[in-house]
Amino acid sequence: MDVIKVLLIEDDPMVREVNRQFIEQINGFSLVGYAGNGIEGIEKIKLLKPELVFMDVFMPEQDGIITLGKIREEHLPVDVIAVTAANDMPTVQRILHLGVYDYIMKPFTFERIEQTLKDYQAYKKKISSMQDLTQHDVDHLMQQRIPVQVAAPPVTGAILIDVLPKGFNRATLDKVLSYIQESNVAVSAEEVSTYIGTARVTARRYLDFLEKQNLLKVDIQYGSVGRPIHRYYI
Repeated sequence: MDVIKVLLIEDDPMVREVNRQFIEQINGFSLVGYAGNGIEGIEKIKLLKPELVFMDVFMPEQDGIITLGKIREEHLPVDVIAVTAANDMPTVQRILHLGVYDYIMKPFTFERIEQTLKDYQAYKKKISSMQDLTQHDVDHLMQQRIPVQVAAPPVTGAILIDVLPKGFNRATLDKVLSYIQESNVAVSAEEVSTYIGTARVTARRYLDFLEKQNLLKVDIQYGSVGRPIHRYYI
């Protein structure tokens, strides 16, 4: 497969430099240019024809939301990863409604960028070999786009989960499993929710899913009063 061309649209020179360094460490990607705002970004997309854009939301002259809207209006054939400090729900929803491949919040790590780029690479490779699609193919692309690699316990090796349940996020799933792997004792849904920053019921959904995938075991502890506590372990 050809090298994937990437354009950075970011007004902060320091963030732009960090993005550049991260991208250039990953095989299969080539940084073709920069833009400091959305207006310049649209021009560079048309000129350089990248396949993937890393774009901030808060920028002068033309922000990322307007820029993404124009990309869609003009049917520019490019995928977008939002790399931004925006963390309020209305902004996140607007960006997601406009169709980004991923949404990465600042500050971010190299591992997070590396994972999404490798996922995107696999996604591009997959769709390049597909022609007439079945409903299964479309469902797979809509729900997850690419196979999901979840790290399993070292004794069993990596386990491939092709499709996640609706509403599940791969990064969150990885974080839950990683937390349990690093714990020396069985953990509850409340402890996991505190660690990953979600509601307890959300953590419980991920834990139950991992248990059904035979990645976790559950120990039900009954007390004298109240509901039994489910504790999960590798």
